[in-house]
Amino acid sequence: MNDNMLFDNHIHTKYSADSEMNPVEALRRAQELGVGLVFTEHFDWNFPGDKDFTFDADAYFAEYAPLQGFDLRLGAEIGIADYAAEKNREFVGNAPFDMVIGSLHLLRGVDLYLPEAYEGLTRNEAYTEYFADMAKAVRTQGDNFDVLGHIDYIARCAPYDDKSFVYGDFADLIDAVLLAVIEKDVVLEVNTRRFGERFAVDSLMTVWKRYRELGGKYVTMGSDAHNLETIGKNFAVALSAVEACNLVPVTFAARRLQIIR
Repeated sequence: MNDNMLFDNHIHTKYSADSEMNPVEALRRAQELGVGLVFTEHFDWNFPGDKDFTFDADAYFAEYAPLQGFDLRLGAEIGIADYAAEKNREFVGNAPFDMVIGSLHLLRGVDLYLPEAYEGLTRNEAYTEYFADMAKAVRTQGDNFDVLGHIDYIARCAPYDDKSFVYGDFADLIDAVLLAVIEKDVVLEVNTRRFGERFAVDSLMTVWKRYRELGGKYVTMGSDAHNLETIGKNFAVALSAVEACNLVPVTFAARRLQIIR
């Protein structure tokens, strides 16, 4: 393995219901960029809506294992709603994943991308419930995954004029999430999806710095790419931010942490 190679640790290909990306083309693009990849296909059991956000792990490994090398790992992104805990444990335990991301995609059982998830809730109420649910999910399901995905996911979707947040907005609630991450030996993700938004990096850095203050050390970097154009997007900015927060970028192989720089 090239110890200096950065990994894009959050990639969705055709095994995710919301992506059609070809794995060979994804690898070719990553090689052009000089980064490794971790494919992290969606497994959001019983996700509301018309799409099936699960996949057949046996088929996935049968097709993709021949592509594996030092620059490709095979993983999954599981939805960490309460009702999915046992299904997640079974799914993750029955496949040889390199890395598993745990992500919260629902609020009150509704897709966070839908306006209905926020009906009757002020911004403060919605974000309060979101962070409380996330902290609980890490505490109760942290053994099922290695990385907490996109702590700022709600800021992509919320219908409020001010979607973003900084640590001070919800300090106690964010602390609860970060302390759960540290106590469960889970790694925090630096997700670059929102880095094109004004102030997004600065606001997220307040969270990452607090993570470091509380004793967190390691992060994965992930673009959350669903197409070729966004693989490795904003990684130079992310790496500078990670270094400024005195955090260490890592990846995983066979569910074991690997420092990559």
